Amino acid sequence: MVAPAGLVLAIDTASSEAVVAIGTSAGVVLASESWTAGYRHGEELLARIDALLSSADVPVGSLGGLVVGTGPGAFTGLRVGLATAKGLAVGLELPLAGLSSAVVIAAAAADAGPALAGRRFAVLLPAGPSERTLVLDGVATRLRAGEEPELPDGAVLVALDLAGRAPDDAVIRGAAARRGFAAALVRLGAERLAESDGDDVAHLVPEYVTPPRGVPTAHGEVAWSRTRG
Repeated sequence: MVAPAGLVLAIDTASSEAVVAIGTSAGVVLASESWTAGYRHGEELLARIDALLSSADVPVGSLGGLVVGTGPGAFTGLRVGLATAKGLAVGLELPLAGLSSAVVIAAAAADAGPALAGRRFAVLLPAGPSERTLVLDGVATRLRAGEEPELPDGAVLVALDLAGRAPDDAVIRGAAARRGFAAALVRLGAERLAESDGDDVAHLVPEYVTPPRGVPTAHGEVAWSRTRG
């Protein structure tokens, strides 16, 4: 593999905490920041990226590639995150790699627990106030209210943003994964950029767990969009 020239800027807005990070082409984090964004991604994301670059003394011209989490996640965060990453990629003429945020969560959970290395991970995420989404082997399944995930033997459950709505041990693993999320995002993103020229920006799409706010599902189905990751 040939590492991309320059540094890597990574962005993820799929969960309750947005993440921006800067890393080397070898996948080592140099600086990162996470914050609870709510619905203010559009107001805050570019400012946070600019502040992180400035605090790390990293000029935009030293960037060699971009990485963005594609979900599953809520509409507002993913829409802003991917639009920002795409705009930067086009404007700066840099390759952009999209990664499944669930894959990154699983990798961060494995990093946090050496005893879990090599295990099969299932990632449980919120899908609105009462439903949840289970991601296993890259396949996302919507769980209705009261429906419990069915896991294959040996699978390890990691729950993010689900305190009180998932088993305690899975929530603990999710908290550990969150702490290592930026490192896993940069590492996996650098690997993807080294393996290819990035994704086709025009065809890189988010994977939503819920319809956009205000869209009545009774008037039609809102399909999930897929991306490599």
